Amino acid sequence: MENLKTQSIGKFVADNFRTASVFQKYGIDFCCKGGKTINEVCETKNISADELLTKLSEVSDLPADASSNYQDWDLDLLADHIEKKHHRYVEKSIPALKQFLEKLCKVHGENHPELFEINEQFNLSAGELAMHMKKEELMLFPNIRKMALSKNNDEVYQQPHFGSVQNPINMMLEEHDTEGGRFRRISELSNNYTSPADGCTTYKVAFNLLKEFEEDLHLHIHLENNILFPKSIELEKELTALV
Repeated sequence: MENLKTQSIGKFVADNFRTASVFQKYGIDFCCKGGKTINEVCETKNISADELLTKLSEVSDLPADASSNYQDWDLDLLADHIEKKHHRYVEKSIPALKQFLEKLCKVHGENHPELFEINEQFNLSAGELAMHMKKEELMLFPNIRKMALSKNNDEVYQQPHFGSVQNPINMMLEEHDTEGGRFRRISELSNNYTSPADGCTTYKVAFNLLKEFEEDLHLHIHLENNILFPKSIELEKELTALV
């Protein structure tokens, strides 16, 4: 068990996504901060590493769902999945959430001024995510698909104009950190998406949607930071070594 304490939390979730529920329970960021080890996060959270590893072992022993074993997916399939599932979810969810939060500010803003910052943070995130996803869809993901095709067909791989795939990946990682920080702030301001005693139905619906949005974003970022991006970097090394 001692060697597991120095393993990154991102690897735990990449190997078995069921462990994500354990990290969420303990308030541990497994996506943007996935590079931290068990020892590091336990020291920060002041929790027992042995206790956390026991909980992780319990869920890891459950029968695996083959459909969510993303580690085994081809990179082009994983890129397609992220784009069609998570990018579309973000695009569809943003307009409704904007309307709900704007309404909450008008109706409850006087008694709950934190709503104005929640609204501001979400609007900033919505704008940045829209640009972020377009960069992935128009630049990064097509190159990942090109690399996967080159490998499958034993073809010579030509690097794109931006050079190494590491370049756009570094940009995406920085932007992921920014969005992770914004949603940590939103969670803090909303008392972990808890509607206050005087909260109306719209209040509850808006906070439930915000929580769902954050959970989807965590999975979205995890799939990229901990699986798609590292494997793409390794595939590029493999392909360029053959040239």
